[in-house]
Amino acid sequence: MHWYRLYRARVIVTVDDFHGAPLQLVQKAANQQKLDRREAARGRGDAFNEYWCVFDRDQHPKLPDAMQLAAARGIMVAFSNPCIELWFLLHFTDQRAELDTRTAQRCAERHLGVRKQLTPSALDQLVARHDQARDRAQALDRKHSGDGSPAHSNPSSDVWRLVDKIQTPD
Repeated sequence: MHWYRLYRARVIVTVDDFHGAPLQLVQKAANQQKLDRREAARGRGDAFNEYWCVFDRDQHPKLPDAMQLAAARGIMVAFSNPCIELWFLLHFTDQRAELDTRTAQRCAERHLGVRKQLTPSALDQLVARHDQARDRAQALDRKHSGDGSPAHSNPSSDVWRLVDKIQTPD
């Protein structure tokens, strides 16, 4: 998460190396949250104000369970459907039609010149275009709301919520 490096004077962000299915991510975050709060109550440090999980739709069958658990535990979710590459793509263009993961990955790669491992140049491009990506993601939310499709329908991404929180913490 490049953003936390840019705003480290205002916010502390810890990124866990754990990678897994959404339900596993939320369970791990919930366990860490519980542990942090217990340690804080014992006078051993402070718990974080917020816990976030970042994941995408892919083909995760237990996604609704992950979303329910996150809501129940107060864990925030930054979610992209169909994949995180949609979020990257929104930095460069509107994407209103449904798309599959491979198409999103190819399009994002074409714009950024990289795949999953973002280079400093790619990160700089994403930072420079964040406001446009946020506006496009919010427009997708309005589109889905207006046409009656469920929240988080393909295409959608609310990664901008996490970035905005890092930029302007409470």
